[in-house]
Amino acid sequence: MEATKQKNLVRLGITAAALLALNFAGSYVFKRFDLTADKRYTLSEASVAVTQKVQEPLYIDIFLGGDLPPEFKRLQNEIRQLLEEYQVYNSNIIFNFIDPLAEEEDVQNNIQELYQMGLTPTNIEMTRKGKRSVIQIFPWAIANVGQHSVKVPLLVNNFMTNKDENINKSVQLLEYNFSDAITKLTITDRKKVAVLKGNGEIADRYMSDFLLGMKEYYALGEFNLDSLSNDRQKTLQNLQRFDLAVIAKPTQAFTEDEKAVIDQYIMNGGKTLWMVDRVSMDLDSLRNSNNAALAYPADLNLDDMLFKYGVRLNANLVQDLLSTPISVQSANGEAPVDWPYSPVVRSRENHPINKNINIVKLEFAGQIDTLKNNIKKTALLQSSPESKVVGMPAQVNLYQFLNNVNPSQFNNGNQVLGVLLEGKFTSAYKNRLKPVKFTNPKDDGADNKMIVIADGDIVNYKYANKKPLGDGIDPWLQQTYSNRDFLLNCVNYLLDDNGLIKIRSKNINLHFLDAKKVEENYAWAQLITIGLPLAVLAIFGVLFTYLRKRAYTKRL
Repeated sequence: MEATKQKNLVRLGITAAALLALNFAGSYVFKRFDLTADKRYTLSEASVAVTQKVQEPLYIDIFLGGDLPPEFKRLQNEIRQLLEEYQVYNSNIIFNFIDPLAEEEDVQNNIQELYQMGLTPTNIEMTRKGKRSVIQIFPWAIANVGQHSVKVPLLVNNFMTNKDENINKSVQLLEYNFSDAITKLTITDRKKVAVLKGNGEIADRYMSDFLLGMKEYYALGEFNLDSLSNDRQKTLQNLQRFDLAVIAKPTQAFTEDEKAVIDQYIMNGGKTLWMVDRVSMDLDSLRNSNNAALAYPADLNLDDMLFKYGVRLNANLVQDLLSTPISVQSANGEAPVDWPYSPVVRSRENHPINKNINIVKLEFAGQIDTLKNNIKKTALLQSSPESKVVGMPAQVNLYQFLNNVNPSQFNNGNQVLGVLLEGKFTSAYKNRLKPVKFTNPKDDGADNKMIVIADGDIVNYKYANKKPLGDGIDPWLQQTYSNRDFLLNCVNYLLDDNGLIKIRSKNINLHFLDAKKVEENYAWAQLITIGLPLAVLAIFGVLFTYLRKRAYTKRL
């Protein structure tokens, strides 16, 4: 008996020592195990790197507190689990869930304050005790460091997909959105972006949302190609101080001298983002007594240059049945009418740039042909299969689609509207008389990339009451478009900021129950989810009792 007691004490001592050793080792060795198939609770290397840059308290207020429908409760839980993962890597990250509509006496003040912060609400249906109601939520978070704050969107609202798919897409983007916000709050070394001027480009106020978005990552500067018209070498040297040149909706032809500067900028590694209208037409041209105007080719003198790089912007317009309506005057005031000249582009999800991107809205977009050369081409924007190509010149009328949309005519298939080019570009002036004598000009460039979009209005955010709207909020569909996100992804990719791009590309699969099948097999579902576990526990209990009884019987 004494020997058994001593043996038990030894075992207890060994166990205690092992636990102490394990606890001591655990304080130095950190390891978490994520057993999910898609590794949704494992931060990417880029997120970990960004998180470790936070040197002071970073507060995140999430306005998704309170009682929510099940699908938004799921989103709430995913946010909490993700932010807890951030906290593991940096305790300076502190988050808090807030219900801005909790206190009835403060609701209106809270809503007004959120609106002033640029946080727009979303209306959702909710069923409680058999009663269906519509409630308002603010699917946003605010991240703060010191005096600086950044908005964090939490919900993708795509009118072409159902509620569960939108929640799934929202969960996929959570890590990207929070890491993006942390990046904006901690960034120090900023690359330089030139916004080219001098050829009738779009005014800054019409692309303010895009410019403000870029300003959160990069140092922006306006660059006029005519600033040193007598010294093109100096113009090129000044332009080469920038990492990227943005050409947004030029309306005046480029001179050969100006093209030569851009060409050598590209040959020397400069990145370019082209947003170009090959046809002269916009909605303002139709706001006249006839409600009509003639669309005609715009000669920007860029065809030969872009052709050499591997694309041709055709002088035509693409109509698409998958489009947004426009507002026209009717007997009862303003009313929406179909407008195939405003295609909405669903992401092809074929590249990190457009991965997990919501729909993009275009206006009078043209078709792009890609040419065979050594340049890799990736179509980033395409019309739907129900598209129609309209040659120029063409008469355009505000009311032409009022009662006259024939789906059978929209049979030209998918049309390329935006393309990424990657590779070693050849100078547009190779084996040609050069308009400018540069010092050590290059006929062939090193590895480079550019993006060409056949729509200058992709960057144009409309105005209401003399104030810019947010990211293209459709007044009729109440749909938020992702033009800004898409263009910022383009800029990030061109400037090799691939950390955020990789996070955006992460796939997370939420498996939803089929509501229809659950309803049809409700009794069976209850039996499986409730009855089966209880039956297993009962069998285990009976078996355990039987074996225990049998063991004691044998001893006796």
